[in-house]
Amino acid sequence: MTAKQLVSMRRITKSFGAETVNDRIDFDLQAGEIHALLGENGAGKSTLMNILSGVYRQDAGEINLHGRSVTIHSPKDAIACGVGMIHQHFKLVENLTAAENIILGYKKGLLLNRKKISREIADFSKAYGLSIQPQDCIYQMSVGEKQRVEILKALYRGADILILDEPTAVLTPQEAKELFVILKKMAKEGCGVIIITHKMQEVMEIADRITVLRKGKKVGTQEISQVNEQILAEMMMGQMVVRERVKNVNLEGEAVLAVQNLTVKGDKGVDAVRNVSFSVKQGEILGIAGISGSGQKELAEAIAGLRKAESGSIQMHQEEIAGKTAKQLIDLGIGFVPEDRLGMGLIGSMDIADNLILKDYRKAPISKGIFINKQKAKERAKAVIKQFDVKIADSSGAIKSLSGGNLQKILLGREILEEPKVLIAAYPVRGLDIGTTEAVYNLLLEQRDRGCAVIFISEDLDEILELSDRIMVMEGGRTTGIVKPQDTSVEEIGRMMLNGRVS
Repeated sequence: MTAKQLVSMRRITKSFGAETVNDRIDFDLQAGEIHALLGENGAGKSTLMNILSGVYRQDAGEINLHGRSVTIHSPKDAIACGVGMIHQHFKLVENLTAAENIILGYKKGLLLNRKKISREIADFSKAYGLSIQPQDCIYQMSVGEKQRVEILKALYRGADILILDEPTAVLTPQEAKELFVILKKMAKEGCGVIIITHKMQEVMEIADRITVLRKGKKVGTQEISQVNEQILAEMMMGQMVVRERVKNVNLEGEAVLAVQNLTVKGDKGVDAVRNVSFSVKQGEILGIAGISGSGQKELAEAIAGLRKAESGSIQMHQEEIAGKTAKQLIDLGIGFVPEDRLGMGLIGSMDIADNLILKDYRKAPISKGIFINKQKAKERAKAVIKQFDVKIADSSGAIKSLSGGNLQKILLGREILEEPKVLIAAYPVRGLDIGTTEAVYNLLLEQRDRGCAVIFISEDLDEILELSDRIMVMEGGRTTGIVKPQDTSVEEIGRMMLNGRVS
């Protein structure tokens, strides 16, 4: 028996100005399947699904839902047709409860029957394994719980076609596994699920079929049983992806950075880093592994001068630097790429040129007396755009509309232009596609090879093993061991992350 077709998109075309983002794309979704839409940043995935969910109107092409032709003018039209989209950045009101968010703006009748609504929400929660407390406020919830509220909001409105945009980008590994269980249950109940992603491991784990887009065009649709990660990478990139890293195994000489018995408090006043000691040598990448909240963030911020060290020592070339300001540490040669690109690293409302001079607008050649040399700033922006292959349509526009990959290139470009002696990179490839990830890896390796001491923080163990010369593992704010990649494994590091010490 042939599965019921929920979605049929034919020859969908969409342009923004002179750029064609979707070029005559066909896409289908069947009831009971999880269909992954895979492609690099800028491939056109989100645009195609924004058309299906009513955020954009296609310039040309046809959409059929549940076997009938439809015209979708808005998200309201889409939800009326059974289409719900869970965006990467949730659209919830933080000071309202989960139940209030679920029914916000939605009318099932003239009167609001709160008991009936609570019962219906509870029924949906039970049916799909979406465990939430309807009366809890959104601000009290974890990211995973907020995502479940978004899913319930779509289901409550009658959606049987669910689109999730990069659903695991903000989740812990455990939350991601829980989400996959929920999505599989939804598919089993007859819903159609579309996942927009560039994570091939996730695709292999959860998808039934996969459609790959590249540069606005459809490359192909395959059953998941017919592909592997290498085939998917070639479909995404248009070429074979070869990863071969040369490690620096002969690390000699004195440490550029030495940390001894360092203790740092977190935002809640409790010790987040506890008596940690390590060193990083010239021309070395020290990977720091650990589950989220193990003290990595606070450690990085303390070294960068953004957080006070309660006790212990931080030395750079045997000079004590704990207690120095962030500006003093920048002048000494410490570069910092924080995990929150727009929250800490860049200012979204400013253009690329202004973001690139944030650290040295008082120095020549950017500083011109009490004025800023705008021409020099623009020249720097052009150089970074070219050198780091930043995809940007208007260099004078606010950067907040750029993809995560392009934001990361700007952030790394700014730090690398300073030729730092120490570079701290916190989760630098989180949420990036395979091509941009490779570019960031190569930038970090180039810094190592020119003699920079690189601290590379990541929760991805394969990534840590691939890039690092040595690996320090943290758990509960402490160091559980420092090992060499060639002498360990993912499983061993995983045990260390759970406080299984390695002597």
